This record gives sequence, C-alpha cells and structure tokens, in this order.
Amino acid sequence: MQAMTELLPDISAKLDHILAGLPGLLPEVVLAATFIVSIFTGLLADRHWRHTTFAVTVLGIILSAVANRSSTAAPSAENLLFGMVLPDAFAQNIRILTAAACLLFAVFVQSSPDFSTHKKKTADLFSILLAIHIGLNLLGMATNWLLVFVSMELVSIGSYILVGYRGREAQQAEAAMKYVLFGAVCSAVMLYGLSFLYGLTGTLDFTSAGHIKGLADTSPLLLSLALLLVIAGIGFKLSFVPFHFWAPDVYQGAPTAVTAFLSTAPKIAGIALLARILYAWPADGPTYQYLRLMLVISSAATMLLGNLAALRQTNVKRMMAYSSIGHTGFLMMAVLAYSAENYAILLFYLAAYLLMNMGVFMLAGHIEARTGAIHVEQYRGLGKTMPTAMVSFVILLVSLTGLPPTAGFVAKLLVFSAAFNSWQTAGSTGMMVLLIIGALTTVISLFYYFKIPLNAFLRKQEKPHTISPQPSHILWLAAVIAAALLLLGIAPGWIVETF
Repeated sequence: MQAMTELLPDISAKLDHILAGLPGLLPEVVLAATFIVSIFTGLLADRHWRHTTFAVTVLGIILSAVANRSSTAAPSAENLLFGMVLPDAFAQNIRILTAAACLLFAVFVQSSPDFSTHKKKTADLFSILLAIHIGLNLLGMATNWLLVFVSMELVSIGSYILVGYRGREAQQAEAAMKYVLFGAVCSAVMLYGLSFLYGLTGTLDFTSAGHIKGLADTSPLLLSLALLLVIAGIGFKLSFVPFHFWAPDVYQGAPTAVTAFLSTAPKIAGIALLARILYAWPADGPTYQYLRLMLVISSAATMLLGNLAALRQTNVKRMMAYSSIGHTGFLMMAVLAYSAENYAILLFYLAAYLLMNMGVFMLAGHIEARTGAIHVEQYRGLGKTMPTAMVSFVILLVSLTGLPPTAGFVAKLLVFSAAFNSWQTAGSTGMMVLLIIGALTTVISLFYYFKIPLNAFLRKQEKPHTISPQPSHILWLAAVIAAALLLLGIAPGWIVETF
C-alpha cells in the first residue's frame, strides 16, 4: 500500500504528460471516439437505418483528416507520448493518404453486394476499419520500436479479421488462415529482432543518438542479423521479396474490397515507416549502409519477381496481386532515391498508387458482380457491353504501367529522375541496377496489363454476357478516379505543391 502511494505522484505526472500531448494526436483521438460511437450505432441504430454506422465512420474519417490539418503538435517530440511519435509534416501527409484509403474502402464496402447481403452486415467491419486507421496513423509517425510493433499488430489483427469476415467459402477461410499464420510468424521474428536491437543499444528510440551509436559499435554480422529479423516484420506488411508468399493467395481469396485495402493502406504506412527509419540514420554510418544494401537487393528482386509472375496469371485479382508486389519494389526504390528533405515526390507516388490500385479493384469487383468474370479471357467483348467500366479500366492500367498522360507516368518519371541523380551524385552501383530493372519491369508490365483491353475491345465473346443489375456507385467513383489520374498526369503540380 505504501509503495502504491509512493507511485501515485509519478502516475499523475505521466497522465498529465500524455494529456498535454493530445493536441498533437487529435486525429487519433477523433478516430478513437468514432470507434466507440460506431460500436453503439452498430448495436442500436443500424436496426432503424442500416447506413448509420457507415455514415458515422465516414464522418469520423473526414473529421480526423480535418483535425490533422488543424492539429497543433507539442512544443517538442519529447513532450508527445514520451518521444515515441513525431507528428511532423511528413506524418501529417501520410495521415491524409491513409484517411483517403480508409474512406475509399468504406464506400467500396458499402456498395459491395457481397457485404450488404451478408448476414453479418457491415457495422462490425467499419469499427474494425477505424481501429486499423488508428494503427496506420501511429505507424506513419512512430519513432520508437515498441510503438512500431504495437501499431503493426493493431493493423495486422484488424486485417486478419477483414480477410476472414465473410468466411462463407473455403477459399476465403484458407486465405484468412494463411494470412494469420504468416503474420504471426513474421511478428514473432520481428519481436526477436527488436530484442536484439534493445540489447545492443539500451533504447528503443531508433532516432536517438544512443541507439545509432550502439548499432554502429555492433559487429557487422550481429547487426545484419538483427536488421534482417526486424525487416521481416516490415516486409510482411509491404509484401516485398522474400516475405511476399502470402499475398497472391490472400489477395485472390479475400473479398475484392478487402484486397483493394490491403494492397494500399498498409503499404502507405509501411513505406512511411521504412522511409522514417532510413532517413533517421546517418548516411555514412554502417547501420544505414547495411539496411540500404538489404533494401536494394529486395527492391530489385521484388520488381523482377512481381512482374514476371504476373505474366503467367489468368485470374485478374491474382495478376493484380503480383502487380502490387512489383509496385512495392518500385516504392522501395523511391524511398532509396529520396531524402528526408525531399519527400514530396515519394508522397505523390503513394497518392497515385493509392488511386490506381483502388480504382482497378473497384472495377474488377464491379465487373465480377455484374458478369461473374474473374479471368482475363472472360473479359472478351466487355468493351462494347460495359464501355464506361472498360474505358476507365484501360486508363487505370495505362497509369499503372507508367504511360503518358497519366499520374502514373509522372510519378515513375520523377522516381527515375531522382534515382539517376542519386547515381550521378553518389556513384551508387545499386541505384543503377534498380534503374535498369525498373525500366525493364515497366516494359514487362505492358504485356500483362494490356491483356485486359486486348480481350475487352479486340476479341469477341462466343456467348453473349449476362449482365446482372447492380448499383453503379462504384463504377462512377472509379471513373472519377480515372479522370483524376489523367488530370494529375497533365498538371501534377496541383498535388505535389500541397505536400
């Protein structure tokens, strides 16, 4: 009892410290409040108006984005959650991108007949989405390994539930099981690696001088092992080689809306974390060099394997899963090409990638719901029967390839330019290798992306398609996204200057 009494002043001081830093975490506070409200609306209000929880979720996400722009951080990082987060300009922009991803996913789910007709409905799913959103935000601004791990687990556990939420078919149950098993193993491996880092440095703040010095004084073999174990956990969220094995099966087996979300939102937060770690360590230090070498090798392998494997796919979702893996390698090259002072282009690429991938999966889901087409060959003749959907699909695929006049072309051009400048400045052989592989895989991607327009517009279907009536909200949203990609390809400065 006496010991408890002695601890009370310390507990009170810590609570005061946390409360003082809440203005810097206003978006997360809004999301937490919305999460609680969504639980009650799901239990009480949805029986009267079934869109209540959806409306609350959308409102909460929008308010969190508004609060992000108007939030005021604490005077210094040390005064905000004991220095575990850094809500700087980079983190604020990542918050906006994750909010956009979550908002598009919420609309996608609400318009999806797979979820609207399911006995579980969607109220619980929206509550899970809000919890994942909090984890994504924290992951994008974490500077402490402990918070990184907790945020990743918050995102991972929520993602496991999303994948298995419907669970009526054996394929969906298998996808959820694979996701959980791979995720649990990678989390355990990462936690083991973090124990190494803490033991070697005595601190979990990866931006602190003590942490950087402790790693620099470590033997190269032990340092490489610790970094490799930690990268395993991050690699699972980003699905880069060799931690990509789960992605194709999970993306194919999960509901299309969930696949779209998993291929975008966690990758945005994961890339932000990777960039924050890389930019925090001195470029001339051994820790940075080892991590950079790992990322160069993995980026090259990811671009090659993702695009070459996509060539052999006939299932549209599985093909786009490998395409997403290939784009992860390109995102890693973008991280390596830029610095902490020049991250606007990286954010532009993330924004373009978000719109492209979300739009493609929206259209794939819409076409599957209306025609039952899941394979590329089943898209034959759809250019005439579903012209709006297929024209939008082609624009999105052109942007994913990186051809003008789309945002994908501008994003890839800027990354290639930055990589070339990095090679000229530093003479890095790794950047030249990534440049060559990036250009090669861009050409390779043409061969599988254009299977879809080839079948839709240039080949005839032997039997006429049976078109089922479905709501057109997703179709028009995807069409708006395609138009936005064209607009950003013509005038990219509109969004680049906002970062």
